[in-house]
Amino acid sequence: MLVGVGIGPGDPELLTVKAARLIREADAVFVPGRVAATIIAPYRTDVEVLSFPMTDDEAYISRCIEENAERIAPHARDGLAVFCILGDPNFYGTFSRLTEVLERRHPDVACSTVPGISAITAFASVAGVHVAGGIGVSDGSEEEARLLLKVKRPQETAARLRTEGFDDFVLVEKMYMDGQQVVRNDALPEESSYFSVLFARKKR
Repeated sequence: MLVGVGIGPGDPELLTVKAARLIREADAVFVPGRVAATIIAPYRTDVEVLSFPMTDDEAYISRCIEENAERIAPHARDGLAVFCILGDPNFYGTFSRLTEVLERRHPDVACSTVPGISAITAFASVAGVHVAGGIGVSDGSEEEARLLLKVKRPQETAARLRTEGFDDFVLVEKMYMDGQQVVRNDALPEESSYFSVLFARKKR
């Protein structure tokens, strides 16, 4: 199995307990550069540094991701492989692109993620900013998805979002708590817990 582990914004003490444990226990640990290797050094030093270039050359980026997938696959197939990524592996990271290649070339390799402290919450802490109410987060591209917190009436909320062009929905209720549920699209309930997050996306 390959686990994408979020290692936070840069402070080794901001790794989660689960992240530190997996890094220590893994049969192989991969990092996308020296910065990540430095962050996890208190937990593991025998790591393989992969090249994930910061460039606008999309062809080169794709080639590197494919090469990295081939290096990781044998370790993930035979044991536990961990790929450490700054911030959170599901939030503006390269891990999703890596897993897309693995799913296509090595469908027998299972992939999962462990969340880490993202740049958003880290920024709020460093800057002393209290985030509340409606906010927008973007990498500068056109909005394709939206996250809504504390969604108590998912069906009603989804109906409103459909008028804005959103047509793919995932609701997670009580995540990492007893009673966790993940439901999608037509299965959205009329009502849900205060501890609910709705993800809405415009299908490409």
